[in-house]
Amino acid sequence: MSTKRKNTSSLEKSRGKAKKVEYDDEDISSEHESDVEDADAGSNVDGDDAVEDADDLAVVATMPELPPPEGGWGKPGTLAMCGLTNWDMSGRKAPPKGVKATVGRSLWTPHTFKNLEGTRVRLVASGPAASHNVVVTEDNRCLVFGRNDKGQLGVGDTKRRDEPTEVETLKDHTVIAAACGRNHTLFLTSRGIVFAAGDNKLGQCGVGKSETCIAAAMKIKYTGPPIVKIGCGVDFSMILDIKGGLHSFGSPEYGALGHNTDGKYFITSTKMAFHFEKVPKRIVLYVERAKDGHVTPLDRVEITDFSCGYHHTVAIDNKNRAFSWGFGGVGRLGHAEQRDELVPRLIKFFDPPSRGIKSIHCGSTYSIAINVHGSALMFGQTKRTGEANMYPKPIQDLSGWEIRCVGCSQTSVVVAADESVIAWGASPTFGELGFGEMRKSSTTPMEVKALEGLYITAVTCGLSHTLFICRDESDEEKAKLAKLQEYSV
Repeated sequence: MSTKRKNTSSLEKSRGKAKKVEYDDEDISSEHESDVEDADAGSNVDGDDAVEDADDLAVVATMPELPPPEGGWGKPGTLAMCGLTNWDMSGRKAPPKGVKATVGRSLWTPHTFKNLEGTRVRLVASGPAASHNVVVTEDNRCLVFGRNDKGQLGVGDTKRRDEPTEVETLKDHTVIAAACGRNHTLFLTSRGIVFAAGDNKLGQCGVGKSETCIAAAMKIKYTGPPIVKIGCGVDFSMILDIKGGLHSFGSPEYGALGHNTDGKYFITSTKMAFHFEKVPKRIVLYVERAKDGHVTPLDRVEITDFSCGYHHTVAIDNKNRAFSWGFGGVGRLGHAEQRDELVPRLIKFFDPPSRGIKSIHCGSTYSIAINVHGSALMFGQTKRTGEANMYPKPIQDLSGWEIRCVGCSQTSVVVAADESVIAWGASPTFGELGFGEMRKSSTTPMEVKALEGLYITAVTCGLSHTLFICRDESDEEKAKLAKLQEYSV
């Protein structure tokens, strides 16, 4: 099936300068910045920007904590990592000025992290476009490491960290979730408060200020029900409140924010800009589109889960229905067409009750859904070239496995199922699949032999690396983990 993008808008044909491009490589992000500008007049920055940080934190300290799920905020275990550790080189063809291309190496098989000195971890987080990571230890320390050129680690500067470093701003908080975009990070605390750090040029940190870089993690500008889930695209963010309301902020390009606009306007006849959302704004409209094009708004949609790709989002509601919106290229929205969706649109393929879905995991240009029967279906394109799935299709190699957690990268997928890890991804890979040096990539799902017999409780993929939490309760599990090579900075 051809995946060539069709331009259906006659308006865009008349505007030669407003050509749609998907920016996948870090190398070309500077081109994007020079063409597209934010106009302060169009942004919804709050007038009284300066709420005193001390007062803010005092209010936070009085908020009640959310009730933890059964088993607490993540089961602690041993951290393992594989993939590229030269954080400044991932996703780039050449190193930036002043950066050594030889610092860090590729870990072709999973390694334990010597620098943690035996500390157990209960949370790992990265993202399909991210070259940085968040790790939360059993004793509630929030540690970060990786690329930091935009302050995305939230430690107060822009120096790269190879060794896990504690985020000082979050010392008095229990971090229960984190999400990483290309150059920004969100942290969620047990009180339902969200902190953000990193690149804020497009408003993706949601702090309501026009600062281009938030180097120290800062509370976002949001007053509403407590937040229970967070997510990041390349340059936009999503937060989900406890009542099922989804809020978005950052770049509205391709309709990624779900507010029925792609935010474009022309400053002059040749210069285009975007209205960026600099504070969280609730998504209020969810629709169903019939084959004849008729659009019906849906009432009382209560979102329970979601996942963000590079420029798209898929969400699930309390009736196991799936909605998707944003960039529509190569079928990643699951609607069997390539148009961009500016508001959340129901994916008809997943109509409950027999086809409802229970979890969703988005990579760069694809989405993987786990349905109510436990089967995995993929739509979009995991390879850089070739055929795409224009609508959800079962991943036959995963049938019969009980899938627990899924990590999605740019082109690689890592799945924890039963007591095995299954991975696949097209070349080039940098060790994120954990197969070893003899076989670095695979276009079909394969078991990762190095982790055979280990029970993985969590997995997350970055741009070219993977982090695992391995259960370490029995002597047998500890013995298997001891056989893994150690990585030290």
